[in-house]
Amino acid sequence: MEHVVFQVKKFLVGQDVLLERLIVALLARGHILVEGVPGLAKTMAIKALAQTVGGEFQRIQFTPDLVPSDIIGTRIYNQRSGEFQTSLGPVHTNLLLADEINRAPAQVQSALLEVMQERQVTIGRETHRVGEPFLVMATQNPIESEGTYPLPEAQLDRFMLKVLVDYPTPAEEFVIVERMTGRLEPLQQVIGPAELLQMQRAADGVYVDPSLIDYTVRIVGGTRRPAAVGLADLARYVTFGASPRASINMILAAKAMAFLRGRDYALPQDVRDLLLDVLRHRIVLSYEALADNVSPDSILTRVIAAIPVPDVPLREPRGQPDDALFRRDA
Repeated sequence: MEHVVFQVKKFLVGQDVLLERLIVALLARGHILVEGVPGLAKTMAIKALAQTVGGEFQRIQFTPDLVPSDIIGTRIYNQRSGEFQTSLGPVHTNLLLADEINRAPAQVQSALLEVMQERQVTIGRETHRVGEPFLVMATQNPIESEGTYPLPEAQLDRFMLKVLVDYPTPAEEFVIVERMTGRLEPLQQVIGPAELLQMQRAADGVYVDPSLIDYTVRIVGGTRRPAAVGLADLARYVTFGASPRASINMILAAKAMAFLRGRDYALPQDVRDLLLDVLRHRIVLSYEALADNVSPDSILTRVIAAIPVPDVPLREPRGQPDDALFRRDA
């Protein structure tokens, strides 16, 4: 994975959190939603990562005139044979980039639900499995309202992580301009799908102490009933809290984060580093919260602070942790 990061950083300047979360999603078999204003290298980061891990890659540019068959495929009539044949859509791939996903209407968004959750699509009476590994990496632009559609809550819940991308620092932007106006080195494939599947299985074997699972469940429960954790004033801002899928994805992502950091056991810090990314898109705010300009992150920050971090017994790591991997210069 260090070689993968090295290759991606040939193109990507800064955005270490985004790159770390992309790799966590790869290892945990989860989908990821990246939100940020235009020009912050969201699409570039995803495309660069796809090139380094190999496998089949497809990109869908979402537009308001898309229909579900453009995504999953359809049945077409073959005049020569006189029979209908199935033409599979671009979702039949390993890495799927859904660019500007919030530009597609609701029926297209719904077409993605089955493939994101079940790893399969149904066309007519036939069900077709997608390949392994399979990952949906979606981007969306939060500042435009014309020609965009809010993602359904049921689809948002299928994304393991939602990462917010901010502007680069002046020093990073200097390197960006210098690099993008010069000659770029081509990216090289570092690992293949078979190696990625082995890493996914290794991440599955990371040990999670029961106290960490209880910690996660208590935080998710606090988003549904803030009064139960001493935050009764937040109840008027939350219409619906996070679902049990949030607890499951939190533990899966923590396993992948621990594996990425060189450990075969998860620590509370692995969970805390991912809490906002796992939970921010699963909370449905009330109209009062929107009127008072209250964000999901501000609610989650208070819920996290209200629940004490458990003491987890340490285990001997298999190798030396490399937490500085994503803090190196580009």
